[in-house]
Amino acid sequence: MGHVGLLSAPPAAGTLRLEPIAERHRFALKAACAEDEAIWPIYSVSYDAQHFDAQFDALLTRPGNAFAVFDDERLVGMSAYINLKPEFQTLEIGNTYLVPAVRGTGFNRRLKRLMIDHAFACGYRRIEFRIDDRNARSKAATARLGAHFEGIIRAERITWTGHVRDTALFSILAGEWAE
Repeated sequence: MGHVGLLSAPPAAGTLRLEPIAERHRFALKAACAEDEAIWPIYSVSYDAQHFDAQFDALLTRPGNAFAVFDDERLVGMSAYINLKPEFQTLEIGNTYLVPAVRGTGFNRRLKRLMIDHAFACGYRRIEFRIDDRNARSKAATARLGAHFEGIIRAERITWTGHVRDTALFSILAGEWAE
């Protein structure tokens, strides 16, 4: 098994920049998450106004893997490396939220490419995406990245609303990404 390096913020790519989540991001990220309150029911956890501070505090307990996402100087969302299993060289990219203004512009694709490239450069060989099966937009975007749909994990988790969620599982392998 190859050496898996420490993940940190990927290098900037043009106007796209990631910073490890820190207290200084709280206010701007709370405002960004409030731009689409209707989206939270299809997320496992909610960053709506009522739940934001508790969820943000939880992010701060996992330093180094959750990122504030910037376009130029504007904080436009967040994303994270989660479920890291360095011993298996696998991780998941998730906890992604982007403000409506950057959706459909190719920004998410640039963000995911940056995070995927960085994870593979750090020695990971498999990246997973676990998406609520009801979230057609995220599933389509993940497929457009070149991720392979592996199937549905039935009744995989209970979300913050009490919904028993079916999860669509996608993955990208290092060898496929390099092709």
